[in-house]
Amino acid sequence: MATVVTQAGREPFEHFGFVNPPIYRGSTVLFPTVADLEGLRQPYTYGTKGTPTTRALETAWTEIAGAEDTVLVPSGLAAIAIALLTATKAGAHLLVTDSAYAPTRFFCDGFLARFGVTTEYYDPEIGAGVSALIRPETTAILTESPGSQSMEIQDIPAIAAAAREKGVCVIVDNTWATPLFFPPHERGCDLAVDAGTKYLSGHSDLLMGLVSANAKWAKRLRHTFNLFAIGSGPDDASLALRGLRTMALRLREQERAALEIATWLEARPEIARVLHPALPGHPGHDLWKRDFSGSSGVFSIILKPVAKAAVESFVDGLALFGIGFSWGGYESLVLPFDCAPFRTATRWAPEGPALRFSIGLEDVADLKDDLEAAFARLGG
Repeated sequence: MATVVTQAGREPFEHFGFVNPPIYRGSTVLFPTVADLEGLRQPYTYGTKGTPTTRALETAWTEIAGAEDTVLVPSGLAAIAIALLTATKAGAHLLVTDSAYAPTRFFCDGFLARFGVTTEYYDPEIGAGVSALIRPETTAILTESPGSQSMEIQDIPAIAAAAREKGVCVIVDNTWATPLFFPPHERGCDLAVDAGTKYLSGHSDLLMGLVSANAKWAKRLRHTFNLFAIGSGPDDASLALRGLRTMALRLREQERAALEIATWLEARPEIARVLHPALPGHPGHDLWKRDFSGSSGVFSIILKPVAKAAVESFVDGLALFGIGFSWGGYESLVLPFDCAPFRTATRWAPEGPALRFSIGLEDVADLKDDLEAAFARLGG
């Protein structure tokens, strides 16, 4: 895969030998003749349908994901929206994991509900038991493995098998693992969503979403995408292509650093639990080991009970961990979180305060020193 990410989507001799495709900015595309216009007889017809720059990224991601086609949109949430709109219709029933990214819930409950779409949330650990929740009007199951805060691993092959028996589309939010660590379509998913904002970008300076589709769903996905004309711009595509070429290296280094820090944190007396799927004690570790080829730099911890002011002191005083949303950039981040307000099918009741870490590319010893000082403040 390290070789694939350096080669996929590159056709240097279509661009005079330059290694990277140029940035094509444009809306209008000219046709040589009326006949060419009427027959749409050329690869590019209008800016919203794509350019050689965006096509290069689509082609690369399609190969990496093991898909039939990929579309690019301006954010991860836009990717979730396009995937859901591709797979549902007015009056339909959706099944969505209770551990889903909170804005996914907002879209389902706030937008899709206006069109009579009913969303039912399910326990992320349900596995093949999801079959019992599928109704005649169910059109899609949206999975996210692991949950982006609480880190539950889902048995996606079992969910996909149950869905396939009943003709239901399976969507996965694959942002945590990316196709490099979890091949979504090989595991049975029809549509796979990735927030390119995160590991694909790698530099916290880009907003992008990608949706890849298998052969069954590719034409429908492309049709929905064209109806909305919600493509990502060529400059963003060019930045994403640049990020792609180093993504395998960054992911492996961030995986290594995160595992080292997570293991170190497990031994800390201030910690109740470390939520990291690659740790043997994690509830979903066996599924992770079976279905994934790696882990990313994102994991969570549950502190033992402590006052809110102490947690704020722990976080506010960190020098190398920024406080902010998102993850996957070169810099380390920390985010206090509480899943409880967004759970309806399961109960989130941890032993103490929860923090999510995104481990960047800093030296691990420096990150540990920063955390060591934070634990001193927590105890003080």
